[in-house]
Amino acid sequence: MNEAHKIKGRGAQINTKNRFDRLVHERRDDFLNYCARSGDVPDQQKTTYLSVHPKTIVNKVKSPDVGMSYSLNPYQGCEHGCVYCYARNSHEYWGYSAGLEFEKQILIKKNAHKLLEDHITRISWRPEPIVLSGNTDCYQPAERTFKLTRKCLEVFLKYRHPVAIITKNALILRDLDLLKSLARHHLVLVNLSITTLSEETRRMMEPRTASVSRRLKTIKSLSDNGIPVRVMLAPIIPGINSHEILKTAKLVSEHGALDISHTIVRLNGAVGEIFADWVHKTFPDKAAKILNQIKSCHNNSLNDSRFGLRMKGEGPIASQINHLMALAKRRYFRDKVLPHLSRDEFNSCPTGQLRLF
Repeated sequence: MNEAHKIKGRGAQINTKNRFDRLVHERRDDFLNYCARSGDVPDQQKTTYLSVHPKTIVNKVKSPDVGMSYSLNPYQGCEHGCVYCYARNSHEYWGYSAGLEFEKQILIKKNAHKLLEDHITRISWRPEPIVLSGNTDCYQPAERTFKLTRKCLEVFLKYRHPVAIITKNALILRDLDLLKSLARHHLVLVNLSITTLSEETRRMMEPRTASVSRRLKTIKSLSDNGIPVRVMLAPIIPGINSHEILKTAKLVSEHGALDISHTIVRLNGAVGEIFADWVHKTFPDKAAKILNQIKSCHNNSLNDSRFGLRMKGEGPIASQINHLMALAKRRYFRDKVLPHLSRDEFNSCPTGQLRLF
């Protein structure tokens, strides 16, 4: 990548136009323009945390393509900066860009744990696994300060309610005490994302995430403590990480993962523009090839919204990726079983505080 054009420490290199902004105007950032003219690195601004106060926190998931019925997101926006992230588009609903602002303007739902408790203690509620997060990472850097994910896990344990977690951050090990208690009652499943084994690729594509080695150690630590782990090889991006499938599957299995899953990248909404800009700056010699291979998986488009096809793709390249994943499962996960989350111990009116140890 041409370092002169790189905004260090960020995935997105641009701010895209918010599709909900009906005013015709040009977005300007005087600070960034000044830094660019002076030759300084134009990303010295710190991430901004903004408190918001939603009225509800548990979301019903209607998509038939994802294995969850309900999700909960303590944070909106994500400092991890994964350039391919589908959740970028949701930032536009809050008036921000899906590009750099998604990584720099993080909304903090400080009452998340209270709203969760209100939700699962309703008389009409029947226990279904709730996923942390489903949209943005619940263990992103903000969690170190605000501890909302930990507070939500305390609620799940208090009421013996099943929970699944999706993350790519080693910070999850901070909450090993709660996770072990939940696991003893079959109430928790961790889905840990590993996109590449190349630290160089990881730094370019997911700049503020945990390193590859730390993620592998996290899998082993969770597994050694009786916490079931599924690894998500997601997304698979043709021309970038598609050649790593078998090697990654073997390695995560050896570290204790009980299952793997995958998706093929699709660049929905503003993410297409963000990714295309990034790939041309990062891999100028093969950018066109990468984008064309992605299009070949989605009916000659960077995005595909058709249920049943949008996550796995179609065509020769998608078929090869899906077959490799099937082979990896047969070869490295043949004798492994992922336990089901229990609904039987749910108690909406616990008497006294449950002990953690």
